[in-house]
Amino acid sequence: MSDDVDAIIIGAGVIGAALALELTRKGYRTLNVDKLPAPGYGSTSNSCAIVRASYSTWDGVAMAYEGFGYWHDWTGYLGLGDHDEELARYVNCGTLQIKNRHDDRWQRVVALYDDVGVEYEHWDLDTLRSRVPIFSTGSFYPPKRPGDEGFWDDPDDRIIGAIHTPGSGYVNDPQLATRNLATAATAEGATFRYGVEVVDVRRTDGRVAGITLANGEQIDAPIVVNVAGPHSFVVNRMAGVDDEMNIGTRALRHEVHHVPAPSSYDYEHDGHHVSDGDAGIYFRPETANHILVGSEDPDCDPRIWVEDPDAYDTSVSHDQWEAQVMRLARRIPDLPIPSQPKGLVDLYDVSDDWIPIYDRSSLDGYYMAIGTSGNQFKNAGVVGYCMAELIDAVERGHDHDADPLRIDQRYTDLTLDMGFYSRNREINPNSSFSVNG
Repeated sequence: MSDDVDAIIIGAGVIGAALALELTRKGYRTLNVDKLPAPGYGSTSNSCAIVRASYSTWDGVAMAYEGFGYWHDWTGYLGLGDHDEELARYVNCGTLQIKNRHDDRWQRVVALYDDVGVEYEHWDLDTLRSRVPIFSTGSFYPPKRPGDEGFWDDPDDRIIGAIHTPGSGYVNDPQLATRNLATAATAEGATFRYGVEVVDVRRTDGRVAGITLANGEQIDAPIVVNVAGPHSFVVNRMAGVDDEMNIGTRALRHEVHHVPAPSSYDYEHDGHHVSDGDAGIYFRPETANHILVGSEDPDCDPRIWVEDPDAYDTSVSHDQWEAQVMRLARRIPDLPIPSQPKGLVDLYDVSDDWIPIYDRSSLDGYYMAIGTSGNQFKNAGVVGYCMAELIDAVERGHDHDADPLRIDQRYTDLTLDMGFYSRNREINPNSSFSVNG
């Protein structure tokens, strides 16, 4: 197949499909391979699909803000025209980032919003009570678990309000959004193969040569891109590039839970995505007037790293369900507590500093868009575009390691420095080392 494929993309999640669309539009003949049966069936399918700009670095805020444009212009970006395709829907509910007196992260976020140009409002307690009357304004910092001393005590302090970003929201169906991207890429000439497992990344004379599948089939290509999500570290080992990277990735088990909203409030239509670092949770509206809630990974919550991404516990943990739901109940005192836990369990692909790797590698022709799970769904369009530009530039001779590529963006007047996402960077101390689903 060497005459038929210019670039093999390992993975058909939301970022792999977006990259296929962008590379195909640049004239590359692409093939996505995925061992699952359809696009977006892996960790993408269980993404909370939250679209927000609240990051702890300029580059993180800037990329996320650029990402708003893709979702607001979803139909135009896909370019499917009259194609008979159901489209994912962007729910522009806005984000509230809770402010408290004990954690200054929100102040840093505001400074970055000002620098990048993100639209936002400060909501004081009166505004917050008026706009979201079901919320308690008590401060529960630092976050705790229900068995910890003081968890159920009446708060002796108050939060001080919230930052509202009106452009934020979530995508109603992450798997459908991925299918939209794959359909658009296919319409441009991309190809996808499902139900096939990569067992080797082959190399010849210091350059990638292609891949080998579990059935023994070899597919040749001068470019291979690792977009394998929680399996990214496994694929890097196949390619023999993991030892030369300063930043690596691991798979992290994570849970999100579904609970009904108070019957007195239509959270599905009137609610917001909320980043509540005061309580150690994030949550957003869900269908049937439910709320989806996850952990922002405070110190009190355990982190479960997974060595084999094909073998981990997929059952909801009662302890973690109780921790997340009861913290939500502290913020929403009238929250109905179900008798049975309900939620989703999946893996995040997490880098050492929780910032993705969008880069080439020491193996010529081998590229990586990894460390993305849990926080980069929102950036799929941006990442697809930037990675296509990076791959094309390097293949034309640009030395990205010595002179990191800077890329002007489509929807904003921002320029992103792709060196920020280098595999060779030092661990970024400004990272929040946490996630927002």
